[in-house]
Amino acid sequence: MIEVLVVDDDARVARVNAAYVEKVPGFRVAGEAHSAAEALSRLEALPRPDLVLMDHYLPDGTGLAVVQEMRRRGHPTDVIMVTAARDIATVRAALRQGVLQYLVKPFSFAGLRAKLEAYADLRHTLDGGGRAEQSDVDRIFGTLSTGTVPDLPKGHSPPTAELVRRALLSAESSLSAQEVAEETGLSRQTAQRYLKLLERTGRARLTLRYGDAGRPEHRYAWATRT
Repeated sequence: MIEVLVVDDDARVARVNAAYVEKVPGFRVAGEAHSAAEALSRLEALPRPDLVLMDHYLPDGTGLAVVQEMRRRGHPTDVIMVTAARDIATVRAALRQGVLQYLVKPFSFAGLRAKLEAYADLRHTLDGGGRAEQSDVDRIFGTLSTGTVPDLPKGHSPPTAELVRRALLSAESSLSAQEVAEETGLSRQTAQRYLKLLERTGRARLTLRYGDAGRPEHRYAWATRT
C-alpha cells in the first residue's frame, strides 16, 4: 500500500484530493496538512509516507520550499505537485528539486488517477532492483509519462485511451478487443479502434491466435510493460 500525505492550504480541497486518492487501488491517505509548517510536522510525526501531494501556494511559504526543506532533513519521500502555479519558473524549479509529477489545478479525478497510477508503475519497476540496461532505464523514465499517445487523432478521447491502456497493463496476457471491451465497459468497436491506434503508434503489440478454422483472432498487449 502506498501511503500519501495530502498538502493543500484549502481544507476542503485537501479533503477532495484525499477522497480521490482513496479511490485509487493501492493508495491510502496517511494524513493531511494545510500549511508548510504542518506539512513538515506531519512528515516528522507520521511513519514515513511514500508520496506527498504538494500544493505550492501555502499560507506560510511555498510547496517547493517545503520540498527543499524535506531534502535538507533527509526525507526521501516522493513528491507530486498539485497546484494552480503554472509559470515556467516554478515548473523548472520543481524539476530541479526532483518532483516526479506536476498536476495543474483544476483537475479531474481521472487526471489525478493517471498520475498516481504512473507513479505506482514507477515504484513497481524500481522494486525489481538489480542492474539496468539502457532499455530498462528508458522504461523506468517512461513510466513517468501518463499519456497513452503523444497526440491523439481527432475523434479520440484521452480518458478512453487511458482506459484501454490500463486494461492492457493490468492483464496477465494479451487481450482481444472483446475482452478489452468487457474490462472497460466500452463497446467492442470502440475498443478495437483504440487498440488499433495504440498498435500503430507502437504502444501496443499485436499477435495473432489461430484457431481450428476461420480468421485468426487479434490479440493485444502493452508493448512497454515490464
